Amino acid sequence: MRRRKSIWILLSGLAAAGCGREKEMVAEDSWTDMTDHWEAVSGGEVRTGEPLRIGWGESLTAVKWGGEIPEPPFELKLMAKRVDGTDFFCAVTFPVREGDGSVTLVVGGWGGGIVGISSIDGKDASENETTSNQRFETGVWYKIRLICESERIATWINGEKVVDVDTTGKELSLRPGPISDCAPFGLATWQTTGVIRNVRWRAI
Repeated sequence: MRRRKSIWILLSGLAAAGCGREKEMVAEDSWTDMTDHWEAVSGGEVRTGEPLRIGWGESLTAVKWGGEIPEPPFELKLMAKRVDGTDFFCAVTFPVREGDGSVTLVVGGWGGGIVGISSIDGKDASENETTSNQRFETGVWYKIRLICESERIATWINGEKVVDVDTTGKELSLRPGPISDCAPFGLATWQTTGVIRNVRWRAI
């Protein structure tokens, strides 16, 4: 009996240690590859293909997705790294709620470390409940996972949950400015060169 109790305590501890970690296995054939169909729409030089390179511009450099648009509920995965610059190297603009526009997941903004969603109730990624400060090294690949459901947005970076927001009753919108070039689905950098690969999504 004592041995059984010890095993139960050990398993409970392992489960607790995994809270907030990414834990999901999905069949490969359920994903839609997003290597092609990117169009440069503003800013600096863009090199499409695999990987996708979004170059340094005077302000925003943006690409827009020309294939099938993910609609909630969906899951998105990609890898991204900052090559140079000190601001966001990956901003993902994506649709939310049926017919209710888009928002943007910002990774590495406002001087290099802010992660969050722009915008919620008129507040951008630096000033709402999704805001966090992360450390990003230049030249290092980061694994980004995003889930968008009818009233929930969640994000993981390298398996650690960094955003989990219930959007019920909240106003969702894009931050005013050139990020609208990305809508309804696109990627962007700000005075920074970012490289992005393995972009894919699936309906959930």
